[in-house]
Order: sequence, then C-alpha cells, then structure tokens
Amino acid sequence: MNKKIAVLATGANGSVIAADLIKAGLDITMIDMWGAHVDVMQEEGLTIKNKDEEFNLTVNACHLGDVCTLNHKFDIVFLTSKGYDTSWLCEFIKPYLAADGLVVGIQNCMTAEIIAEIVGIERTLGCVVELASQMFEPGQVYRSTNKDHTWYGIGSFDPVQERFIEEIAEILGNAGTVEIIDDILSAKWVKLIVNSMVMGSMAILGGTMGQVLNERGEEYARRAREWFLQAGEEALAAGQTLDYKIVPVFGLKPEDVTNTNNLLETLFEKIVSDVGPGAINTTLQDHMKGRLGEDEMISGLIASERKKNGGLSPANDLILELSAKIHSGELKPDPSNLDIVLERLGRTN
Repeated sequence: MNKKIAVLATGANGSVIAADLIKAGLDITMIDMWGAHVDVMQEEGLTIKNKDEEFNLTVNACHLGDVCTLNHKFDIVFLTSKGYDTSWLCEFIKPYLAADGLVVGIQNCMTAEIIAEIVGIERTLGCVVELASQMFEPGQVYRSTNKDHTWYGIGSFDPVQERFIEEIAEILGNAGTVEIIDDILSAKWVKLIVNSMVMGSMAILGGTMGQVLNERGEEYARRAREWFLQAGEEALAAGQTLDYKIVPVFGLKPEDVTNTNNLLETLFEKIVSDVGPGAINTTLQDHMKGRLGEDEMISGLIASERKKNGGLSPANDLILELSAKIHSGELKPDPSNLDIVLERLGRTN
C-alpha cells in the first residue's frame, strides 16, 4: 500500500495508533500541536511502553505549523484529537486532503457528522474505538490496552462511504481487532453511554477504575456505581429520543446487549475488564494537566437532549458542574467528591 496517511493530533492514543501503523510498514506522518512532543519525536523517536515491552520507533513527526511545507496531499487522515478540536482541525487539514481522500475520526464523542459537514460526507467514515493510553512526557506513551485488546468498529452512515470500508478495515487491522458495524452512529452513541459512566465521573473521584472500585471499600464502590449507572441511564434515554439503537461494541455480541435488563451493567463491566484497574482515563489526565476535558461533548450533549424532551439528567449535570469547578481550580479530583454527588442526588446512604 502506497497511500499517504496522516495521524492528526497525536496525543497518547494517536501516538499508539501511529506506532502500530508504522510498524506495519505504512507511510505515516504524525502531526501534532504540542511542540515539545514533536521535537522529541523528531530528535529521539517515539517510545511506547506497556506492561510487557518498551520500544522506540523512528517516526515522521510534523509540527502543525509545518504542514504547509509538505509537498503532497494525504489520502487518509486519522483524526485522533479531543472531540472539541474536531471542527477546526478538519478545516485545517481539508486543503491537504486528496480529492478522493477521507478523514476518519478515531475519537470519543459524536464527531462523525461534524467531520462530514466540513470535508464532505463522501470523504469520511464512522469509527468507534476502545483503546486506553496515557502521556505525561513528550515522546513517551504508556499503553494500557495492548494491541490484542484494542478494538475498532467502523462503518458508513451514507452509502457513498461504503467504498472505503474494506481499505480502512485492512489498515486498522494492523492496530487491533476491527469489526464492521452496520449502524455506526448508534455504535458511537453506545460508546458515549459508556463514556458517560466511566470518564468524567471517575475523574472527579480522582482515581483509576481499580482505585475507585477496588481500593476504597465495598460501600464506596457500591455508592459510586450508583452514580455511574444513573449517568448511563440518562444517556440511554437521551439516545432513545434520538432514535439511536443499541448495538454491540467492544467485541460484545448482539445477544449480550439485546433483550436484557442489565445492559448498562454489561457495558460497564466490559469496559472495566478491558481497560484494567490501572489506566488513568483521558478526563483525569486532562484534570492532572489543567486541560479542558470532553465533558461538554459527552454529559453536556446528554443533558441538552434530555432537556429538549422534558427529561432530567441530574447525574450528568453533576459531572458537568464538578468538572468545570475542577478545571477552574475551585475543586480538586478527590475521593471525597462522592459525598457531594450523593448529597446532591439525594442519596446519603
């Protein structure tokens, strides 16, 4: 394959994905806005660590401001940014996208239609990802979910996109397990349900899944789970009003998610099992770095949709409120924040 491929916004997950594709022999350009990260990769390469190994790769890394010096256009762009950076990055990369090229958002949040609106619905494809990694030093990434536990769901949300599916499945097959999904937008909403349960809330409590669910006592874990599952219930209800269907993600089977009264528990336990106890989720990393998280595009979207239809979203409202206070410095991620949450939800025991 001689396609020119860019991975745009190579934070932790973007770096991991790029590394897998580079190891497979593909022509990858890593583009990022964190100057120090690009500098280290240019000078010393990219280092990926996991529980089993550590390796360093020579990579083609490019500062955002140097893309204009490239003398070619990209056939494929994998966008791995925060959801809130989707619009401007798509506008940025659009002039450097080949006429028959495409942009695939390997992201949280409901970004597929945002991408389509900017680059054209015929130049994108939907994608859902299960991958956990973290980066606190430039050029150094820790991968929490190894390649054999990394999952991609891809699919079209317009017939014109179907021509890309086989090629993108082949490429991403170098970076994990790939499943083709008929209703990719519903799959992205199911991922949003999962994120509503485990991202902002866990981050507010200042811990990994292992710390929150295993190390603070059974009663703490029980009370925290009630909040997490209530947030998921609100997300599920919001998705139903938008006519999203429940489709299996993360390698689950249709029978795992249909005709069950334990859908949210199934999704919750699946992500906990796959990601593992020690991963620092992306929202907690954002808090630790003083950076804006994706709460507005997850819990904010859920709350907005609930309000439009006369519903309530107290669990997600608290995620928004407390995350904003953490970002402003009024509050810190801490286990004691669970007391604030439960009091506000009317659950004091």
